[in-house]
Amino acid sequence: MHEGAYRFVANTVMQLGPRKRVVELGSRVVRGSWPWASPVRPLFPAAEYVGIDALPGEGVDIVADAASWRPDPAVAFDTAVCTETLEHSADAERICANARELLGDGGVFLVTAAGLGRAPHSSFDGGSLRPGEFYRNVSEETLRRWLGPFGFCLVDGFSHPGDVYAIAVKLGGAAR
Repeated sequence: MHEGAYRFVANTVMQLGPRKRVVELGSRVVRGSWPWASPVRPLFPAAEYVGIDALPGEGVDIVADAASWRPDPAVAFDTAVCTETLEHSADAERICANARELLGDGGVFLVTAAGLGRAPHSSFDGGSLRPGEFYRNVSEETLRRWLGPFGFCLVDGFSHPGDVYAIAVKLGGAAR
C-alpha cells in the first residue's frame, strides 16, 4: 500500500483508539516499485487480527474469498479494513457487504481504493496489468452506494488526489 493510503488508516486508527478484533479483507502485502509501502496490521498491536486474501503471501492468515469468508465459529469484529483491494475485484460491492456482516453494531469499516485519477495497476506488483487481470477505478459515488447499507459513511476523494478513502460505521438497526 502506498503512503497516502497508509497515513489515512493510521490517522483514523489513532482517532478510534484500541481495537479488539480486526479483519483485513485483501490483506496480502504488495511491495511494488513505489518508494514507500507498509502493511496496516502493526497499527493494531493489541487486537486479535486475521488477514484474508484470495492469494497466499505476506500478511495472509487465511486464503479465502473476501466477499464471502466467515469465521468459524461466528464472531463479530469491531473493525474491518480493506485497503487498495476494491479496484482489483469484480466482487467489490460484495466485499463491502461482507464487511458489514462481519462487524458487530458500532463496528468500523476502513476503506482505501484507487479513485478516478489513478492509473491502472496490477494487484501482484503494482506494475502493468497482467493479461486477464481485473481492474477498475472506484468513484466516490460508487463507493457511497456500496457503503449505503452501513448506518453512517464518510467518503473522501479530495485529501489525496487519485484515491478514495472512507469510514463506514455499522449502526444498530441500519438497513441491510
